[in-house]
Amino acid sequence: MSKSGRTAVVAIAGAVVLFWLFGFWPALAVLIGVPVLAYLLLDPSQRRRVRGMSRKQLGR
Repeated sequence: MSKSGRTAVVAIAGAVVLFWLFGFWPALAVLIGVPVLAYLLLDPSQRRRVRGMSRKQLGR
């Protein structure tokens, strides 16, 4: 299994556990809030790199 596949499986398992422990809305807030907070904590140059990776820039 690829690294991204393993990450997806762990994320789904974590989401199921959060939903089971806390309910729908608190778990949804954690699942959305943590990645957004992590992105906002990056420097502007690091954000550019992340955006470039998501756009699959060719020629680099």
